[in-house]
Amino acid sequence: MKTTEFTPEALSGLIGCTTTQGIPTLYAPRRGDQVTAGLFFRVGRADETLATAGLTHLVEHLALHRLQLTDLHYNGATANTYTLFHATGDEDEVVAHLNSVCAALRDLPLARLDTEREILRTEAAGGKSGSNSQLPLWRYGAQGYGLSSYSELGTWSVTPDQVGDWARTRFTRENAILWITSESVPDGLDLTLPTGTHLPAPAAANALPTTPAYICGEDGHVVLTSVVRRSTAASVFADVLGRALFQDLRQEGGFSYSAEADYTPRDADFATITAYADALPQKQDAVVGGFVDTLARLRNGTIAPSELDSVRGKKLKVYDIPDFAAASLPGYALDLLLGHRVISPAEHRAELAAVTVADLREVAREAWASTLLQVPGNRGVEWAGLTPAPQYSGTAGVTGSHHRSLESEDVTLVIGDEGVSVTTPRGAVTVPYDTCAAMTTRPDGARGLTGPDGFMVTVEPTLYADVTPDRIARIDAAVPETAVVRLPARAPEHIPRPRERAPQPRLSQHSGLVKRLRTIGGWLLAVVAAAWVLLGGFTIVRQIIGPDGDLGGAFAVALIEVPPVMLLRRLYLVHRMRRR
Repeated sequence: MKTTEFTPEALSGLIGCTTTQGIPTLYAPRRGDQVTAGLFFRVGRADETLATAGLTHLVEHLALHRLQLTDLHYNGATANTYTLFHATGDEDEVVAHLNSVCAALRDLPLARLDTEREILRTEAAGGKSGSNSQLPLWRYGAQGYGLSSYSELGTWSVTPDQVGDWARTRFTRENAILWITSESVPDGLDLTLPTGTHLPAPAAANALPTTPAYICGEDGHVVLTSVVRRSTAASVFADVLGRALFQDLRQEGGFSYSAEADYTPRDADFATITAYADALPQKQDAVVGGFVDTLARLRNGTIAPSELDSVRGKKLKVYDIPDFAAASLPGYALDLLLGHRVISPAEHRAELAAVTVADLREVAREAWASTLLQVPGNRGVEWAGLTPAPQYSGTAGVTGSHHRSLESEDVTLVIGDEGVSVTTPRGAVTVPYDTCAAMTTRPDGARGLTGPDGFMVTVEPTLYADVTPDRIARIDAAVPETAVVRLPARAPEHIPRPRERAPQPRLSQHSGLVKRLRTIGGWLLAVVAAAWVLLGGFTIVRQIIGPDGDLGGAFAVALIEVPPVMLLRRLYLVHRMRRR
């Protein structure tokens, strides 16, 4: 084992720093006989494409396959920007585990690829998506950080060569960092990995033309996400927001059981603040209103100093936990991996002490400016200054062959040379072929095209008129092969069929005559009513300006005028409704 010194100045005197076979390594002792180690790689779901989603997860599973019968406590995790292998046991067990992981990464058991595909799909089918699972899609689209909203399509289509190449180019020693709760780096480690380059976290795309914005989600949940610059003040604000929501929505309003907020680093420079509150059906409007009011209060700086002091004190208590240095290893390692600044405990304490209510107000305004709020049901919140997230593509539909929907006369599929569109009276959804993030295919001819903005057009030959095999071939020829995901055949009962339209009431042979007579009668009635009104108006004028000046008589005639005026108004409204 070869080690060289690796010393971030901020960690000097707190955590040991070195390199192990080219991998930066952090270590600090922990009481007891057990050792915990973690090997981070700077690669995750946000580095994939929609068509290869799940590629990193497959590598993680394959690397751990040979260890599945051991008694060692270990696991792996694939997140947006990193993959982590970790284990807890005695020193020899942990060393053997890390050596085995690196050996597997050097030579993945690709013969087991099809089995691991099935395992991942089973894992996804049994998992719970969570109340905020769709928010990344709406914010980022079908790319980068938005891929966490999607199923791992790549488990259907990636090849052994793709998986092997991903491991060789992403799971390298330059793209890794090791941490271990030990007095020193243990002997016997063999972390030999391919040579590569360090990969920064991917830049974030933006699928929202304007913020603050909102989407409609499932009943019972109000969820907010905001993107803010990483800072001590922003992490304090997240805790203040969580306390404020709990106080306003649960303790005072009694609207929610759970009301909380969280601060999670996204990359080197930005973090995501997530806030959540639940609600019973009859309390959902109150929870949405209270949620918005709490955010407005914090933006206005209406924060008691005691709230700030309470959160500050809670954060300072982390330095009082036993074996603080060992407990902080994963956080420091991840900051170094992502390229975020690393600060010493003394610097962090100083920054906490310097946070003011004015700082929190500025973070609250920054958070509001990037807010994406998910409200339950179909309620709108424009009244709070939020804009609905786009429901249709920002670009016009393509030109090409038109295929009417067999379920709705208002919907048309267009298959063109540049892309596909579905047009409706409210707007069009378009996916250009050249930027298609993924196209799923079925042997029965179905195609599902998803654009980078997250909008999707599904081409089901059974649901649109005249979608012939040559039309499908036209799509297949235009979409890049790298975006194609081939799905297995569906059972016949799973192929969609047009819903039967509700039968229209049959009109009798006399219905046309009845309609014409009704129209004539309406016009005659309108003429009589109008004549009555004109005569009454003439009479009122004569009563007022006549030589006798009978105002009482004029008033009596005006009262008689009310019924024909109301009748004329009613006839006019009926006429307008029929014309629509």
